[in-house]
Amino acid sequence: MFVNVPLALAFAWVVSLFWPKAFGVACVLGYWLTNVLGFILMHKGAQQVLTDTKPQYTRRELFKDLAISLLYTLLIVALVKWGVLKPVQSYFPAK
Repeated sequence: MFVNVPLALAFAWVVSLFWPKAFGVACVLGYWLTNVLGFILMHKGAQQVLTDTKPQYTRRELFKDLAISLLYTLLIVALVKWGVLKPVQSYFPAK
């Protein structure tokens, strides 16, 4: 939240300089891309810590990280659609 959202917002601001209507889509895309990049960096970091060799990051691992990120995104969307995750106002209605 403290890393991905500001990065996604910065990405969306840059995109909106050239295409203002794409701000929302660019923000979501930027957030998703930072998630994928985070998976890749965690994967590579864990490999370096757990092994003495430096294994190559393969396309298969990239696709695996992309798939995990996509499944995570779909889970978040489903939880919002099912009403499990709601805006703050629904938890604390105005009096």
